Amino acid sequence: MAMEFKRKLPIPKEIREEMPLPAGATSSKASFDAEVARIIRGESTKRLLVIGPCSADREDAVLDYVVRLARLQEEVAEKLVIIPRVYTNKPRTRGTGYKGLLHNPDPEGAPDLLEGVRAIRHMHLRVVEESGMFTADEMLYPENYQYLVDILSYVAVGARSVENQGHRLVASGIPVPVGMKNPTGGSTAVMLNSIYAAQAPQTFIFRNWEVATTGNALAHALLRGYQGLDGINYPNYHYEYLERLAERYARDMYESPAVVIDCNHDNSGKRPLEQTRIVNEVLDSVRRSTSIAGLFRGFMVESYLEDGAQPVGGGVFGKSITDACIGWERTELLVRGMAERL
Repeated sequence: MAMEFKRKLPIPKEIREEMPLPAGATSSKASFDAEVARIIRGESTKRLLVIGPCSADREDAVLDYVVRLARLQEEVAEKLVIIPRVYTNKPRTRGTGYKGLLHNPDPEGAPDLLEGVRAIRHMHLRVVEESGMFTADEMLYPENYQYLVDILSYVAVGARSVENQGHRLVASGIPVPVGMKNPTGGSTAVMLNSIYAAQAPQTFIFRNWEVATTGNALAHALLRGYQGLDGINYPNYHYEYLERLAERYARDMYESPAVVIDCNHDNSGKRPLEQTRIVNEVLDSVRRSTSIAGLFRGFMVESYLEDGAQPVGGGVFGKSITDACIGWERTELLVRGMAERL
């Protein structure tokens, strides 16, 4: 019934010093982050696309994917800024099962958190080295964010975490955009309160320090749909929802109101092939409504090398072991089609 304190892990600064960013990457990241910030603030005509596997489970497949993605980015650079999803922490509804590379550096082996900490940093670093792209990850555990603070250009706070005080406070001190998802129950008010808290200056205890933040003006809405009490998936990307959100998400209360649409999860009913249709519907709404266009900043898409999903240990290279994704062929069509319509 008690917790066993097994060993003290290296602090994030020690891991960052042990596994530093490549030479020159710091200045490249600053330029990239500035471009992403302009999109979130509505100062750029480009749109953001955060795209990649549901879970980044194995380094070789992720690197194959992001090298292809970097080539695709070159094709659509005038319209889209792409950030690869390298999600190494996975929330579990019932608290069991595969929890991501951090917990399970060997998906079929026993948890090893020290090896996991090094594995997640190594994977993110290899993405930067091989593709020149900076990454997105979910802040499932706020105290672990500092292990990747110098690499991430986008952070998501998930539906299960967005009501948590610690996530909101830490989000207020992150120097890059933080997408605050609507909670699992779908409440718009909860999501907007989370954005408000993340945009405000905060003082709190973090990793045994008293810290103060200036607030994160780039915190914004990330819509992922929700599941009702009846167990049915309810989307929140439709025209009517976005129109109502635009009325409530006002500039006199929030800095740079902005929305990114997550095309999978409850918005698609976990049917990944619907993501292309969702993209097209949202872009139709953007064309029809100036208020929706004023909020819209981009999409999040779940995509990998192969369509679908497989069990842990399934053995198919580049196929998700968590939620199903679209494969590479469909990804190319989706991204090129998106760019043509923007």
